[in-house]
Amino acid sequence: MRNLFLAALSPLLLLIGLPALAQSWVIDKEQSKVIFHYTYTGDPYQGEFRNVDAVFEIDPMNPGSCNFTVTIPIGEIWVDSPEAIDYLLDIELFDVDQFPTATFEAVECRLTSMDSFTSNGSLTIRNVTRPMSFPFTLSVENNDGRIGFRLNSNVTIRRLEFGVGQGYWASTAEIPNDIGIEVDVFAYRQ
Repeated sequence: MRNLFLAALSPLLLLIGLPALAQSWVIDKEQSKVIFHYTYTGDPYQGEFRNVDAVFEIDPMNPGSCNFTVTIPIGEIWVDSPEAIDYLLDIELFDVDQFPTATFEAVECRLTSMDSFTSNGSLTIRNVTRPMSFPFTLSVENNDGRIGFRLNSNVTIRRLEFGVGQGYWASTAEIPNDIGIEVDVFAYRQ
């Protein structure tokens, strides 16, 4: 498995000249998006988690020891409706006054194909922490003269497992339990 990982990362190593040590990579907020997809009374909608912070510690010679720390400022959520934002930030959904951030922390990664990986870690929303596997693809990019990597993923979060849905919103009649998250992140070496 280690040889497969090294073969997959050899173009990355050649392009960026990484030493065989862990490197820190930070998210470029201008070129990254974290979108969430949901339905309300059967109609599809989407919103965006803005100003996400992320640091990726990656050692290309030891992929299993990767560490990701992602912090999502819930108060900076965006949807195309001020009324919907008020509901999302309110006590029955995200309760942003008490729980201003959500976090994902990965403590290990494994190669699943030539450019696909899965990180294992935990997701915390509303002070509820659950284990989570986060599958993603990784590619090298030269973006405006900066060498970095593009990380893409699609995952599904069950909102009620994290308490996002109290009182009236605990029902899945209008908003289903499954919320799709689409991640498109560009990160550059710190």
